[in-house]
Amino acid sequence: MDISRKLGILVFCGVPAIIGGGIVYGIAGSYIPVAVYVILLYLAVGALVSN
Repeated sequence: MDISRKLGILVFCGVPAIIGGGIVYGIAGSYIPVAVYVILLYLAVGALVSN
């Protein structure tokens, strides 16, 4: 996978981080679940990009 494709995947996964973070905050009402959600999302994306 070339560098431009890896960067594209990271940008594409930034949208669920922003929107999903807002949804998680709306449900939970705290930033701790949002941080957990974003960390899990980026760990999954990191595993995908590292291949």
